[in-house]
Amino acid sequence: MPTLEVRRHTMRTKPGQHLSQTGVSLARHVGQDLSSFDLVVSSELPRAIETAIAMGFAADRMIAELGILPKEVLTAINWPNSLTNISQIVHENEACRQFSQNQAALWNAILGEMSGDQFALIITHGGIIELGALGLMPVGDPDSWGDAIGYCEGFRFTNQGNELICEVLRLPDQLRIINN
Repeated sequence: MPTLEVRRHTMRTKPGQHLSQTGVSLARHVGQDLSSFDLVVSSELPRAIETAIAMGFAADRMIAELGILPKEVLTAINWPNSLTNISQIVHENEACRQFSQNQAALWNAILGEMSGDQFALIITHGGIIELGALGLMPVGDPDSWGDAIGYCEGFRFTNQGNELICEVLRLPDQLRIINN
């Protein structure tokens, strides 16, 4: 069963591009519980690449589209926002729907590179991760997915035959941060 895990990067020192020490510590903590990955893909932004490294994984590939969220789409989804609300916005807003579908196609192509029991990891960004998940699981249950995806949180998609199974990956409340 090929598996794709998609996680949001960890905290950075704003307005800078690099991770803060707190962000490095969080990524290390999350990474220690992860198994190995056959492919690690990140956006081209330093905070995504550095998150993969802090988790203990070298980025095999960087893809610009994993880190580019058009201002029009970001404004429309009013991020941070719940998956339920973003899902509704995607249904009503053509730019958001198109972005969601494009992101899902990118994720699906990466998942399609996996065979057997291979695992891939994507490190991406807030807003992008919610839209991609909604695009990949258009008949999913965003009402059960909760609030915006926090730092180092994400989704695990497992391809079981003709069915894609989605698991939301949340951190314990004491580690959960959506914005810094």
